[in-house]
Order: sequence, then C-alpha cells, then structure tokens
Amino acid sequence: MRDVKESYNPASEQIQISKLLITKPQKLFGIFNNILLLFLALACIIPFWHVISLSFSDAAPIIAGSVKLWPVRFNLSAYQYVLERSAFWRGMLVTLRRLLIGVPLNLFLVVLCAYPLSKQKDQFHFRTVYVWVFFITMLFNGGLITNYLLVNQLKMIDTIWALVLPGSMNVFHVILMLNFFRQIPKELEDAAFVDGAGHWRILWKIFIPISVPSIATIVLFSLVGHWNSWFDGLIYMKRTELFPLQTYLRSVIMAMNFETMTVTELEQLQKLNDRSVKGAQIVIGAIPIMMVYPFLQRYFITGITLGSVKG
Repeated sequence: MRDVKESYNPASEQIQISKLLITKPQKLFGIFNNILLLFLALACIIPFWHVISLSFSDAAPIIAGSVKLWPVRFNLSAYQYVLERSAFWRGMLVTLRRLLIGVPLNLFLVVLCAYPLSKQKDQFHFRTVYVWVFFITMLFNGGLITNYLLVNQLKMIDTIWALVLPGSMNVFHVILMLNFFRQIPKELEDAAFVDGAGHWRILWKIFIPISVPSIATIVLFSLVGHWNSWFDGLIYMKRTELFPLQTYLRSVIMAMNFETMTVTELEQLQKLNDRSVKGAQIVIGAIPIMMVYPFLQRYFITGITLGSVKG
C-alpha cells in the first residue's frame, strides 16, 4: 500500500487526462501548425545558408551557378580579403560604439519612464495623460524630413549621437516594462516604504532585480535593433568612414566602389568573386549578434509574456 501511494503522481495523472481530452481536430491543427512553422523556419534559414556556402566557395563554381547549399571547392580567400579591409573594421568599430552607448541609454530611459507609469492613478494622478502621450507617438511621427532637420539643427550630423539619440526612447519597450512592473506584488513596495526606502531605492533594489526577464528581453530587442539598423547611418553620416557596419555592408552589396580600392585590393578581387566577398562580409557581420542571442533567448518568452499588454 505504501508503494502505491509513493508511486502516485498527481502531475503525471493530470498530463495524461489532458492528453485524453485533446480532440482529433486539435491534433490535426497541431500537426498542420508544426509543418507550417517548419516551412517558415526553412524559408529563413536556407537563404542565409546559401550565402554561407557562397562565402566558402571558389570563384569558378559561383560564376557557373553550381553552388547551392554546400560549398564547392572550399576556399577561404573571401574571408581573408574581408578581414584585411580597413573599411570593414571601421564600420564594426562604429557599430560597437553605438551598442555600448545606445543599449544602456535605451534601457535606462525605459526603466525611468516605465516605473512611474506602472503606478495606480491615486499614486500618479496624471498617469493616463502621459500614457496617451506616449501611445500617440507609436501611431504618428514627424516624418523623415523633420527628423533630419532636427538632427541637423542639433549639430549631430556625422556624430555617434545621430545614431543613438533619435531612437533612444522606444515606447513598445516602455509598455513591456511597465506591465512587468505591475506584476510585482504591491506588498513588497509597501514594506519597503515602511522601512524608510524611497522610490529610487525601491526601483533599483527591488524592481530591477525581479525584472531580469523583461530587462533581458528589452536588451535583446535593443541589441538587434541597433545592430541591424543601416538607414539612419545612410542619411545622418556624410562621410563613408563613419558608416556603421550594416550601412557599410549595404553599400557593398548594392555596388562595389572600385574608385576607393587600392591596386593590391583590385588584384586580390580579380582572383575572387564579388558574391563570395559579399557573403563573407554578411557572415562575419552576423556572427557577434548570433553569439549574444542564445544567452538572452532563455529570458525572451518569460519577458515578452509577462510584459505583454494587459486589459
């Protein structure tokens, strides 16, 4: 009798009952949903895998069109050519500076904005007004011309601040963070007030340590946003040596600028194919963000779920 009681597991029994309650249409929908997601995943992976194959292939098979999903005549000349180019590393340095300044600034402003907006109306009387002001900015903006005129009047053209400040306050991130803050039990805040803590101490000692999943989600969004952004570098930077990495890669993909190449680079390029060079630069540019993503991805589901918009 004792062995029977010890082997009984309510959780496993609940799982078995839930499996029995699944109907045939639900099973068919699950199969169809998995197949659809598999095709969508392949549609995203295959083009990038083809680019990787091009970057490791010799010039002759690329010209012949025989490179599909696997490299033909394995060759590292394209990577050697890319890694020796100073323009590529200048773009990488500009992007790293942008990340080191932009991501902490974005997180700092989001936290400072989300904390008061997460309070009840009796604690923050104009909360609804501020929420609507921020929400309207998600629907309407001044447009490209006014943004450029503003950045130009602030003397930020050809500076790192033109890449960082215009997008430093993301309202979507604020919504995620304030809804996560609202999940925190109010008793913790009341107990801290009784012990003599103020709002600043409550924010940095209680709210921030508890909100690691939401913070990690916002950091991931901000990292990917800054890393992939190329258009602002194109319109705010007049000198090509100040281009961030993605703007530089875009200019390389659209057209090879032979006027800025040295004689040595032109001789090396004759032995290569421009598609393999472009592929190598894309792969090298994607490696850093691919290395960071797995460490933050485990917080992503929790942060996006608990920080989602509530009714």
